[in-house]
Amino acid sequence: MAGNLLARSIHDLTAAAWFGGSLMGAVGLNGATAEAKDPTERTRLSSLGWKRWAPVQTAAFAAHLGTWAPILWENKGRYAAQEGVMRYTWLKAGVTLAGAAVTLYSGVLGKKVDELSHQGAQGATEPTPTASPELKSAQDQLRMLQWTIPAFAGTVIVLGALHGEMQRPQNVKKGLLNLGH
Repeated sequence: MAGNLLARSIHDLTAAAWFGGSLMGAVGLNGATAEAKDPTERTRLSSLGWKRWAPVQTAAFAAHLGTWAPILWENKGRYAAQEGVMRYTWLKAGVTLAGAAVTLYSGVLGKKVDELSHQGAQGATEPTPTASPELKSAQDQLRMLQWTIPAFAGTVIVLGALHGEMQRPQNVKKGLLNLGH
């Protein structure tokens, strides 16, 4: 019964950390720091919060990717035989890697915003009208990415649930007999 329980649990929990951390950062952290009285504190405080989260996020990504091998190995027969399993596995891998790249890029943008925090801002992702083009560009991109990242993470979680549904006995049978379509 245990099989891949540990690997699957880590896989799901790390995706949940990615989703929850990114959504909390966009709503809670960035939203709260916009209330700081000093405009220079708005981006600085947000940057400090994201810096504290970065090692946790990095560890979660590493653990998530580290679980791929045991999960793939345990299910190797299904990938070849069951209709749709390989297709959704590749889709989930692509979404995960694209989301990780976007998350990494947002960290690069966040570093730029942190370096320019002395200019002040209306919020963590909202520049002032007098912001330099460099700060404005970074904040504009971050404003979009703060919602894109939880969408990637949420899609990974949904695709994980789809994989779970595909393992239900009636769905395995349909997939093996190619009756699912």
